[in-house]
Amino acid sequence: MKGYVLNSKLLMLVAAAGLLATVSSATAKTRSKTVRKNVAALPKAAARKKVVAQTWDEPTYKDSTSSDRIDGEDLVVRKAAVDALGPLNGAVVVVDPGTGRVLTMVNQPLALSGGFQPCSTIKVSVALAALHENMIARFNPIRLNFKGSPDLTDALAYSNNYYFANLGVKLGYEKVNYYAHLFGYGEKAGLNIEGEHAGYFPPAPPKNGGMGMLTSFGEEISQTPLELAGLISAVANGGTLYWLQYPHSQAEIETFQPQVKRNLSDIAPHIEKVKPGMRGAVEFGTARRAKQDDVILGKTGTCSEGRTHLGWIGSFNESGGRKLVVVVMLTGGKPSIGSMASTVAGDVYRNLASQNFLRASTPLTPTGLLPASLLAGRSIK
Repeated sequence: MKGYVLNSKLLMLVAAAGLLATVSSATAKTRSKTVRKNVAALPKAAARKKVVAQTWDEPTYKDSTSSDRIDGEDLVVRKAAVDALGPLNGAVVVVDPGTGRVLTMVNQPLALSGGFQPCSTIKVSVALAALHENMIARFNPIRLNFKGSPDLTDALAYSNNYYFANLGVKLGYEKVNYYAHLFGYGEKAGLNIEGEHAGYFPPAPPKNGGMGMLTSFGEEISQTPLELAGLISAVANGGTLYWLQYPHSQAEIETFQPQVKRNLSDIAPHIEKVKPGMRGAVEFGTARRAKQDDVILGKTGTCSEGRTHLGWIGSFNESGGRKLVVVVMLTGGKPSIGSMASTVAGDVYRNLASQNFLRASTPLTPTGLLPASLLAGRSIK
């Protein structure tokens, strides 16, 4: 039944984007009724089918740390991330947004791979593009036919697919492509990080749903956890896209120098306009499982690639003395969704807050002071 529900959402999304772009109100109403009538029949048909056990292309649970190399990581941060991820199949990347230093990378093979569909995390870059093109303002609602009139804050907080499909149609491929590459899509995020693969951005609108699907679900895009960490770091620090660097020794840490990839000076004035929606996602929206005493901002994503669920969150904290970016990507079965990713991210911040890590400039932890079992891997029972 899940497949039918997803297809109905896609049909409604594509139809809604087309309606909002060009047709008259009378034609729009006619098409809207037709789409809703056709879509309404899908779940009923699905309900009559016999439910069978789903086989996933990727396991939901595994030891996500078994292949990791931990030399040069901040081991307090790593332990917090490993404990938060637990037995889930996924990657956690924690970055200092003020320097671009990767503090920990849990499940390095997954984090450094060629990427996965970004799902709704693509909406952060689309929002910034639309703001810079003067297509929207934070408080101006957009009428979405039978789906209400959200403004940007609510659209980000609740991850409104219709809102961002409409923006994609209005922006067009060329502008979306320009801003996506400006923010680091389709290229490596790291500076000489061994084993890193670049993500992918399609050379034309997707055949499945066009611009509406590209800007609401990230259709045909492959995003790496490092790419998302780079973008969220630029949002967190006010507009500097750093090269992410991943030192592997104390000597490399001591000689570390931040390297600027791009100064997003034209985008910087719009960052404050997306922050309320990202904070709203945590306070009352799709990322509310990450909510805690400290102020957290984030954007989740949930979708499927074939028979694999994907769950994302890109997040950062805005309280305490130390700001961190935490990106979580989960893959596998039904638990691998954005809300579960937000749970993991929230636990990373919570684990670090319990040690006052976010309140002071805690020195790096020497490798020898923490048991290897807490740093590299754990047995899955």
